[in-house]
Amino acid sequence: MFLNRDSVAPTVLAPLRSDRAARRFCDRLVELGAVRELTGRDTFRLYGV
Repeated sequence: MFLNRDSVAPTVLAPLRSDRAARRFCDRLVELGAVRELTGRDTFRLYGV
């Protein structure tokens, strides 16, 4: 999904069962260097490659 879109909101990752799980997954990808957080905001975040 990250490769097919310019940016991804964690809420799009519905198969992860909850919004919190999706946010934690995206945060973990940022820590690993796989994606970047694009917005720089705490309340609304977009992630991309």
